Amino acid sequence: MVAKNGLPVDTKVPEGVKSDGSGSYRVLIVDDSMFIAKQLGQILSSEGFEVAATAGDGAQGLEKYKALYPNIDLVTLDITMPVMDGVSALEKIIEFDKDAKVIMVSALGKEDVVKKCLLLGAKSYIVKPLDRIKVLDRITSILKR
Repeated sequence: MVAKNGLPVDTKVPEGVKSDGSGSYRVLIVDDSMFIAKQLGQILSSEGFEVAATAGDGAQGLEKYKALYPNIDLVTLDITMPVMDGVSALEKIIEFDKDAKVIMVSALGKEDVVKKCLLLGAKSYIVKPLDRIKVLDRITSILKR
């Protein structure tokens, strides 16, 4: 048996595919660690998300967000980065687009900074080291609100 979306009925639709069938959610990954950026990208791609771009610091992230806007659904934003940190980048992204969906990525022990980010407009946070299930849960819960 085949469903309306053309997939067999028992096939799970990937988390990264929009429920209205208009394509994949587009994510901007901002992290100075190539390892973390690659790991996040692999987790997201495995569930059908599109990694629209990556950036190695907050200044590049802000620039790429503005260039991709409004065709960006979510930003993952590391807190500690060179040039412009994640807190400053978050402030500037929210200033540019008050409806931006930003999830902070943080190492353990940064709870005070994470709280500040949530007050500034971040929608959630992910703690390193990355856990595939938790990453996908946090991201899908924000996108499907």
